[in-house]
Amino acid sequence: MKLGNSTSTRVRGLTFWVQLSVANLLLITLLILLTILKTGDVAPHYRTLAALTLLGSVPVYNLTQVYDKRLGYLAGLRHLLIGWLLLLGLLAVLAFVTKTSELYSREVLLQWLTLGFIVQAAAFLPLHRASRQYHSKLRARRRAAILGTGDLALQLAETLNIKRGEPLIGLIEADDQPVADDNLYPVIGQSAHLRQLIEEHDLRRLYIALPAALMEQIEGLYIDLLDTNVDVVWIPDLASMVMLNHSVSDLDGIPAIHLNESPLTAYPTGAFLKGVMDRGLALVGIILISPLLVMTALAVKLSSPGPVLFRQPRHGYGKVFHVLKFRSMRLHDDQQVKQATRQDPRITAVGRFIRRTSIDELPQLFNVLMGEMSLVGPRPHAVAHNDYYSDKINAYMARHRIKPGITGLAQVSGCRGETETLDKMQRRVELDLQYINTWSLWLDIKILLKTPFTLISRDIY
Repeated sequence: MKLGNSTSTRVRGLTFWVQLSVANLLLITLLILLTILKTGDVAPHYRTLAALTLLGSVPVYNLTQVYDKRLGYLAGLRHLLIGWLLLLGLLAVLAFVTKTSELYSREVLLQWLTLGFIVQAAAFLPLHRASRQYHSKLRARRRAAILGTGDLALQLAETLNIKRGEPLIGLIEADDQPVADDNLYPVIGQSAHLRQLIEEHDLRRLYIALPAALMEQIEGLYIDLLDTNVDVVWIPDLASMVMLNHSVSDLDGIPAIHLNESPLTAYPTGAFLKGVMDRGLALVGIILISPLLVMTALAVKLSSPGPVLFRQPRHGYGKVFHVLKFRSMRLHDDQQVKQATRQDPRITAVGRFIRRTSIDELPQLFNVLMGEMSLVGPRPHAVAHNDYYSDKINAYMARHRIKPGITGLAQVSGCRGETETLDKMQRRVELDLQYINTWSLWLDIKILLKTPFTLISRDIY
């Protein structure tokens, strides 16, 4: 079977470009009006600012998922604010580097950055509503059925019917595939009468959700339905695989399914901005808490003999590095790595306090500054722990496809402290993989904001 162009791409839809064009038109018009009112003319540097805004808004608003039709009004406005502030930040950095910031009127810029968000928000509400209504009408006209009655078909049916609101007529039973006992959707017929079913129910889309054992039927079905007015969509049977940040792309006409892709390689612009945010906030944090770092170092030094900092090899992003912590235990034989437990005799009095308040983790800001860690990401585990859990938990090592973090989704979700059972570690890994699959700058910001409220916990020893 010859493969054509992929029908699933990661390019934004027409509605994104319409809303972005309206926003840019309003922003540039506002900038011109404010400039004319202040100076009576539009100087070349203001024209340059307008051009840079136009060019910069495309990657920034795309990265921050502004105008995503799946967002509600409040979430959409929040993404719009984040995108606008990030765009302004990049423009400010560019003006600072090129030493052109003094050319602009502070009054014009302050009015523009404030009114700019207001006019974008005012245009966002009606455009967002129109976009959702447009996509809703498209889905309503797309009468669909699923070829298959197994677990994959039922999972797809739930997604189409509940989450996407797509009108699902029912399931079509394939040869040699029994109907699941927990099936809640009508079975409208069998694959032997497929053409008749398409005409009878006026189907516009047919999803093929067959198990891997029935793959040979797919090409024959596809060829047989080429002359019908129905879109055929194949759903690969990958439900049993743990996929990481998966996506579908087009390699010059060849469909490619990415099963395991790191966000750092999939979104290089996002990875760059994450790195800038990490190192910038780490540097500011070190400066602000330097008195606390000095006092803690003295307290650790006086509490028991040994070094102030504890260095332990941990798995990072593709390599092993040495994580930094304030030493909280007495010197002991560490050949066999053992997690700290409640009332652990190895922990000093000072160590118990700094562990309970997570002050012992603060030196990891230097790991972030050196590029070995991120502020947010899966917590780095000891190498011995990775060797132990890698063959006991499915896709455990996939958590290393992104830089480890000082805090993470697992930590703010209550999975902190000792993992004395396999179930606890399994839950932590599930949250780490969820973070990787749903990563965004806004998710990092939310986790950072939640972290202070989770620092004092009964589960930290």
